Amino acid sequence: MVLRVRGFEIHKTFLDRGAQEAVVEAVRGVVAEAPLFRPDTPYGKPMSVRMSAAGMYGWYSDKTGYRYVKAHPGGRPWPAIPQVVLDIWDRATGLERQPECCLINYYAADARMGLHQDRDEADFQWPVVSVSLGDDALFRIGNTTRGGKTESVWLSSGDVVVMGGDARLTYHGVDRVKAGTSTLLPKGGRINLTLRVVD
Repeated sequence: MVLRVRGFEIHKTFLDRGAQEAVVEAVRGVVAEAPLFRPDTPYGKPMSVRMSAAGMYGWYSDKTGYRYVKAHPGGRPWPAIPQVVLDIWDRATGLERQPECCLINYYAADARMGLHQDRDEADFQWPVVSVSLGDDALFRIGNTTRGGKTESVWLSSGDVVVMGGDARLTYHGVDRVKAGTSTLLPKGGRINLTLRVVD
C-alpha cells in the first residue's frame, strides 16, 4: 500500500520481516567499522540521534555548520553501502543513478528530529529514500517554507518513504518514537536509513 501525503510516497510494509532483519545485519557491519557518534548542532547542542553512514559521503555537524564529509570522525573512510540497502533504492525508485550516501540515524525512545529540509546535495532532481526499522515514529510533514500547517503519519518498521519531485525540499521531521512497538531491535529504538545522491 502506498500513501501519498504532500508529495511524499509512503510505501507501507515495503520490507517484510526477513528483509528487515537482513538490512539490520548489514547496518551492524557498517557500524562495526564506523561507530555511531552524536554530532553537535551549529548552536553547540548535541543532537538527540546518534549517527553513522556508508558510501562515498557521510554527514557531519559542528559549530561551523552542516555538511557532507568523506570520512568518519575517527578518520577512516565510510564503509561501502551494503547491496541489500542499494536494492531498496532500486526497487523504490527504478533509477539507474545510485546513491552516494546512506545516512544511518539511531533514535532511542527519547530522540527526535526537528523540521528540516534536505538541501545540502548538488542536484535536487534526485529523490531521498528513507527506510524505517524498529519502533514506530511519528513523521511530520510541513511545507517548502517554514511555518504553516503540517500533517503527521506513523511510520512502522519496514516502511519506505520516497521524497522526490515537488516534495524534495519539503520540511519534515520526527516528533517522537513509540517505544515497544517493534521487536526487530533487541534493545529497542529505531534505525532510519536515508539514501541520497550527493554530487
